[in-house]
Amino acid sequence: MSLSTKVTPHLPYIRRYARALTGDQATGDAYVRACLEAVASGGQALDDALPPRAALYRVFHVVWESTGAKLEARDGGEGAVTARERLLRISPRSRQAFLLTAVEGFTPVEAARILGVNFEAVEDLIAEAQADIDAELATDVLIIEDEPVIAADIAGLVRELGHHVTQIASTRIEATEAARLEAPGLVLADIQLADGSSGIDAVRDILSDLDTPVIFITAFPERLLTGERPEPTFLITKPFQPETVKAAIGQALFFHPRNRLSV
Repeated sequence: MSLSTKVTPHLPYIRRYARALTGDQATGDAYVRACLEAVASGGQALDDALPPRAALYRVFHVVWESTGAKLEARDGGEGAVTARERLLRISPRSRQAFLLTAVEGFTPVEAARILGVNFEAVEDLIAEAQADIDAELATDVLIIEDEPVIAADIAGLVRELGHHVTQIASTRIEATEAARLEAPGLVLADIQLADGSSGIDAVRDILSDLDTPVIFITAFPERLLTGERPEPTFLITKPFQPETVKAAIGQALFFHPRNRLSV
């Protein structure tokens, strides 16, 4: 199997991970570029003992640890100081373990191999990250979802985390009007809505007036993970796992207002 064949299918997902880890698309992409350059030049090799995706993430973390400070200084941009201050509230290792398991779907054993630590350490890191994230203040959440059962499931998860659901909107018009009436501190949005309208357009409308973190929950991730325009940091694929949604909510609120989503 060629290097390109091994790596290419996993690029949208490691870019998503890098963005969630850093809170910024440009910074995250800089880490991914450095990872790919290291593999292509022979400076780092994919571990044949790991599945290709896990091997790529392992190289990413080796690069992160060796060159991260330089990349952050180069690509941090406006708000980078704020991001670093907020990131100090949760140790890098804890954040990495949490994202790898709850967002990227790796098992704790796989996460341990990616991070180069033992299984028990990963479990401790995940628990530490969750405790720090749960300490964030509750917020008002707007849900944009046209499937009643899915909307109810998402609303239940949101309330479990101590947040308040302002409204469940099933169309672009309903969503934008709801945001105007009561500004949300977080938006959870589907892409394809009941009347044929787009959740992407609804989010554009909302973000034209508000600086609010957004999480897309969709069965069509390829519509957003194109690499052709600024992409959402937080993107969950249906069918979703409850813990994945909870993790994304915690991360989105953790990085706000540092992370400004453009679609």
